[in-house]
Amino acid sequence: MAERRGNLRWFLVFWLFVLSTVSYLDRVNISIAGTSIASEYHLSKVQLGWVFSAFFWGYALFQTFGGWLADRFGPRRVLTVGVVWWGIFTALTAGVWPSLAGAIVLFVIVRFLLGAGEAIIFPASNQFVARWIPTQERGFANGLIFAGVGAGASSAPALVTYIMLHYGWRWSFWFSAVVGLLVGAVWYLAARDTPEEHRSVSGAELAHIQQGRSLSSRPTDSNKIPWSTILQSREVWGVTISYFCYGYVAAIFFSWFYIYLAEVRGLNLKNSAFYSSLPPIAMVVCSLLGGIFNDKLSALYGKRTGRCALAAFALVLASILLILGSRAASAPVASLVLAGGAGALYLAQSSYWSVTADIAGRSAGSASGFMNMGAQLGSAVTALLTPVIAARYGWTYPFLVAATLSALGALAWAFVNPSRQLSSTNVSGATP
Repeated sequence: MAERRGNLRWFLVFWLFVLSTVSYLDRVNISIAGTSIASEYHLSKVQLGWVFSAFFWGYALFQTFGGWLADRFGPRRVLTVGVVWWGIFTALTAGVWPSLAGAIVLFVIVRFLLGAGEAIIFPASNQFVARWIPTQERGFANGLIFAGVGAGASSAPALVTYIMLHYGWRWSFWFSAVVGLLVGAVWYLAARDTPEEHRSVSGAELAHIQQGRSLSSRPTDSNKIPWSTILQSREVWGVTISYFCYGYVAAIFFSWFYIYLAEVRGLNLKNSAFYSSLPPIAMVVCSLLGGIFNDKLSALYGKRTGRCALAAFALVLASILLILGSRAASAPVASLVLAGGAGALYLAQSSYWSVTADIAGRSAGSASGFMNMGAQLGSAVTALLTPVIAARYGWTYPFLVAATLSALGALAWAFVNPSRQLSSTNVSGATP
């Protein structure tokens, strides 16, 4: 009688989805509370942009280091330490009192350090995917992990608004911190760095994982891909440039969309919370669909189609919907169309991370960390540039700039071939 394969790998991927959800709840709650914070601390929109941007700078600058940590120490311990770190600094965000001298500076420092702590989550998750998930299942695995982005962002408006109305904005940060610490504890107890180390992995599931991996999951220094190889890879630079454009577009929804609906479209607090939850819901659905399409198209037509062509199509579609939504006269129509643009964007999400896991193997944390640094630099630019563009030209133009970058991000995928695996002896990127 054949041994039952088991699905422990999918339970752990699901828990990465939960961690992703909590990390984005910690990240976007400040955009919901932003109006209250600006009022209490007498901050202008530009100053609030500094606070938003501080997170993204910390997040961006520590991506590569976070990926290296995941490659060096494994995703289990690195993610656990990261969750504790960002729980502490989420709570400290609410500890900056108006009476403190230089409160704006303290806000910026705390949000920068929160971003530095959260920088490890997705590079470490991608290192986990490279070790635990066969290549033919990586599209859906990454789609599920990044559905947590939308889940966290979609739950934040209603949850944070409810807590703000009943207990004040500070309690939303304390709540997020406690939830994160509990979720991190479960991850530490349940996860292991490789399937070979986990006692609960069946022999059949282990064989399935090992057969589908392009490289051994056991990290050894002799087989690490050197940084010179990563930085000379056309694929790494292609996905990084495209992800910069992607990050710029996504950050508008995470940092400014709620404020845009409330102050530009004239919606009240509850309606703003409702309509600002639509883009993240679209992100959840389309992240999962994108992962499914990714694996199916890759199996039928190859990874160049399943990973690259799908991502390019998604970014072009997002560009079109951003243009249409920004010009819609009705607030509900604009919200729906722009939400469609956010969803279209997330059809591409799994492609970025599946490609870096495919080409970098055991150094997937480092390669994807470098790539994600590009996205977060794009997000940091958005946080600073959006209020400046809106103040000078009106709120239609930030979305038009985002649409242009989305189209450029689609073009960058033409330079990516996911079949070119990097190796310690292969600088040019030819298939081993």
